[in-house]
Amino acid sequence: MKRGMALAVGTLLGVAAMAGHARADGDAARGAKQYRACVACHSLEPGSHLSGPSLAGLWGRKAAQADGFIRYSKGLRAAELVWDENTLNAWLADPEALIPGTFMVFRGIKDDQARSDLIAFLALAMAPGGGDAVVSQGLVPRDYVRGQKPDPVRLAPTDTVVTRIRHCRDSYFIATADGTETPYWEMNVRFKVDTRDTGPEPGHPVVLRAGMAGDRVSIVFANIQELTQFISEAC
Repeated sequence: MKRGMALAVGTLLGVAAMAGHARADGDAARGAKQYRACVACHSLEPGSHLSGPSLAGLWGRKAAQADGFIRYSKGLRAAELVWDENTLNAWLADPEALIPGTFMVFRGIKDDQARSDLIAFLALAMAPGGGDAVVSQGLVPRDYVRGQKPDPVRLAPTDTVVTRIRHCRDSYFIATADGTETPYWEMNVRFKVDTRDTGPEPGHPVVLRAGMAGDRVSIVFANIQELTQFISEAC
């Protein structure tokens, strides 16, 4: 083992030891309530990644190995961690202490019992078929398995299908398939790309309106090339 890797592994083991071993009296039902905070970033559907990777089937597997997820930090990729009671205990106590520079924006759970409860739930949820198991046992609703996955936009109504976007001074004018053109302040417009099969049809970007008055919008494209195809400078 190279010296740098040996030092890294030694540091990780030391942090895990300081966090202590996971308690054996965790309650999965209480942990399910803790898991509610996780659904914004994770799903339990295999291959369905959100801002964080899907947790499906990761129990007992090496960290930073979820199929199809590429946004891992260098530290986590190099850590050689396997997700189990003790590594999750250290991770959930303080992710930054375990993996400096981690991309996971989470301060950690300081309460030992709360951490133990969540790990008891994750032992079920992260096992193969865990999403279905925790639902069938009544621990979480089906929506928790899906997480906060964006709704499909492939079958969008005509008033949301974008045909042209022109920029003029401090405004974007967004034309849609129903024949209307609506102006928006440029600072209230976001451009996004959704390459999943639930994203928009290629060549048919979709506008998603938000804000109390619908004055904030996201334009979702099927691929990066469409950004230049649909947007022009025209007053």
